[in-house]
Amino acid sequence: MPEARFEIPHRHKAVEVVITEDGALELYLDGCLRKRREPSPRDPLYVWTNVELHWEEHHYIEARFYRESRDLKVTVNGDPLFERKVA
Repeated sequence: MPEARFEIPHRHKAVEVVITEDGALELYLDGCLRKRREPSPRDPLYVWTNVELHWEEHHYIEARFYRESRDLKVTVNGDPLFERKVA
């Protein structure tokens, strides 16, 4: 069971970031797990994936979860896509 789950649409793709009950960070694309970072003392936890959209247009999606401040930040090619304070 996830601690927190965020669905973030990006163009025609479904991006989902999950913070699991055990403290891992997962990044899904169109329902498929692309990256998982196991819980660790490092801050932030970080996951990423490269997505090819139309006409070889590449989008680098990154998610960072700062456990101490409880901030989740998701970027695409370095530009902010989603930010949330996780309760």
